[in-house]
Amino acid sequence: MAFEGLADRLQGTLQKIRGKGKVSESDVKEMMREVRLALLEADVNFKVVKDFIKKVSERAVGQEVMKSLTPGQQVIKVVQEELTNLMGGEQSQIAVAKRPPTVIMMVGLQGAGKTTTTGKLANLLRKKYNRNPLLVAADIYRPAAIKQLETLGKQLSMPVFSLGDQVSPVKIAEEAIKKAKEDHLDYVIIDTAGRLHIDEKLMDELKEIKALANPDEIFLVVDAMTGQDAVNVAQSFNEQLGITGVVLTKLDGDTRGGAALSIRAVTEKPIKFAGMGEKLDALEPFHPERMASRILGMGDVLSLIEKAQATVDEEKAKELEKKMRDMSFTLDDFLEQLGQVRKMGPINELIKMIPGANRIKGMDNLQVDEKQITHVEAIIQSMTKAEKVQPEIINAGRKKRIAKGSGTSVQEVNRLLKQFEEMKKMMKQMTNFQQKGKKRGFKFPFM
Repeated sequence: MAFEGLADRLQGTLQKIRGKGKVSESDVKEMMREVRLALLEADVNFKVVKDFIKKVSERAVGQEVMKSLTPGQQVIKVVQEELTNLMGGEQSQIAVAKRPPTVIMMVGLQGAGKTTTTGKLANLLRKKYNRNPLLVAADIYRPAAIKQLETLGKQLSMPVFSLGDQVSPVKIAEEAIKKAKEDHLDYVIIDTAGRLHIDEKLMDELKEIKALANPDEIFLVVDAMTGQDAVNVAQSFNEQLGITGVVLTKLDGDTRGGAALSIRAVTEKPIKFAGMGEKLDALEPFHPERMASRILGMGDVLSLIEKAQATVDEEKAKELEKKMRDMSFTLDDFLEQLGQVRKMGPINELIKMIPGANRIKGMDNLQVDEKQITHVEAIIQSMTKAEKVQPEIINAGRKKRIAKGSGTSVQEVNRLLKQFEEMKKMMKQMTNFQQKGKKRGFKFPFM
C-alpha cells in the first residue's frame, strides 16, 4: 500500500510525543527533523516539504498548543490537519453540467492506466451515483486502445462510442456528444490518446478536443508509482491544458506516496479519485482527511463503513443476526460471511482502517495469509450439507475425506472445527449479555 514507509516513520515519530504532558520547542524541532526526513524519503517534493514543516512548526509552538492540557496530542492534531490541507483539505466533487451530458476528458501519458480508469470511472458513476455514461474511444493511435475500451464496455454492459482509427479524435468527440444527447445519457467520458512523453502534437490535439467538447472536467490520470515524475507530468499538463483534477492510479502498489502529497500543492488542482487495485470497482473518491488519518495510524472508519455497505446484503445481515440469536448459525453461514469480507478488499488493509489498530502490540507486523482463508473455504465446500449444519457428526473417517477433497490436512480440518465451536460459544455469550442488558433497560446499538 502507498504511504506504508511514510506511515511507519511518522507514526514512530508521533508516538514519542503522544503522551507528553509538556512539550518544549526543542521537542517540536526534533520531531520536525524526523518528519522532514520521512517526507523526503517518501519522495515528496522538496519545496512542498519545506512549506509543510514551516506551517506545522509555527502552529506547534504556538500558545494554543503549548498551554493546552495535552500538548502532545495537540501537536499530532496539527500534523493531521496540515497533512489533510496538503492533500486538498476536503473531498472534491465532480462538476455536473447544467444540461446533460456532463463531459469528462481523460488525459495522460501512455502506461498510466487511462483506458482502464475510464472504465472504472464509468462503473463508479453508475453504481454510486446511478448515472448512465457513454464511453468514447478517441485514442486512434494505439491499436489496442479502441478494442480495450470496447471490451471494458462489454464487461460493464455500457455503451462505447467508436468511429474506428481513421476518423480524427476531434470528430469522434463531437459525434459522441451528439449521440449521448440523442440517447439521453448523463455522462460522456472521452478516452484520449497518450504519448510516452509530452509533445506538441499531443497537446495541440487535446486543446482542439477541449475547444470543441467544452468539457466540464479534464482529469489527468497519473501513475502514483512514478514518484516525482508524476508531479512534473501534472505540472506540464496543467500549464498547457488546464486540468481540473487528478486521478492517481496504482495507489495500492508498492509506492512511497510522495506523488499524492506533492501533486495538489504543486498544481493547486485536487486529487479526485484513487485507483486501489486491478478490478473494475477498485476506484475510490479521494478523501484527504481520511488518507491523512490512515497515514498517521488513526484508522478510517468511514471508508470501512462504506466498503461494508457496498458489499453486505442488508436482508442477509438481518437473517444472520437472527441465526446468531437462536444459535442456528452454520458453517454455510460462516462461508458466506467470509465471502462478504473478502469482497471488501485485502484483510490487512481493512485492519489498518480500524482506529488504534496500529498501537495494538504485534498488529503492525500482522500479515493475514489469504491462502489460509482459501483453505478454510475449500474445507467447508468439501463437506456435505448435513456436516455443515451439524459439524459434530464429523468423525475421523469424514475428516479424512474432507481433507482429501479440499487438498488440506486433517489437522487443518480439526483447527477449523475447533475455531467454529469457539466462535459459536462467544456468540452465545454475547447474546446472553445482550438479553440481560435489555431486561435492565440498556439499549445496544445495531442489535
